[in-house]
Amino acid sequence: MKTNRKAQIATIIVLLLALAIVLGRKRNGIGSWSVPAPPRAAAPQDTIYAMLDAAREGNVKKYLDCYAGQMLASLRQALAETGDRKFAQYLQDSNAAIKGVAVMEPQALTDREVKVRVEYVYQDRNEAQTMYLEKDGPAWKITRVEGVERVKTLVPYGTPVQ
Repeated sequence: MKTNRKAQIATIIVLLLALAIVLGRKRNGIGSWSVPAPPRAAAPQDTIYAMLDAAREGNVKKYLDCYAGQMLASLRQALAETGDRKFAQYLQDSNAAIKGVAVMEPQALTDREVKVRVEYVYQDRNEAQTMYLEKDGPAWKITRVEGVERVKTLVPYGTPVQ
C-alpha cells in the first residue's frame, strides 16, 4: 500500500472512533446536543410551594425563609414562645390533613407585590386563603395572609366515581 492510502485509512479510522465516542457519550446522557435553558426566575408560587414543603417536613428554618416583614416577626415570636420542636410539630400537624393544594396565578398589585389565592383540599372540605408576596431581591416572600374561607365542594375528596 502506498503511504498516502495508509494515511487515508488511518484518518477514517480515527474519525469513526471519535464519532463512536461522541455517540456513546450522548446515549449515556453525558454531554448534550442542545443549549441549556437559562435558569428560570423564581415565581411567587415557588415560595408558596417551598413554604408548604417546609411545613410538611417540619423544617422551621426553611419555613421562616419564606416569610418577611410583620409575618416573619409574628412567626419568630411564636417560635420563641413554643420552642423549635413544638413549632416544627405544629407545622407538620397543621399540614397533615391537606390532601392537595391549588395555587392560582398571581395578580400583580405593584411591580414588587402580588396576591395569590391558594386553595387547600381536605378530606371533607376545601378552604381558600389569599397570600400577599413581595419581591425580596431575586426571591418572593410572604408578607401578609388573609383569613381562611371555606369553599363549597360539590363532591368531597375521595368520593368513588359511579
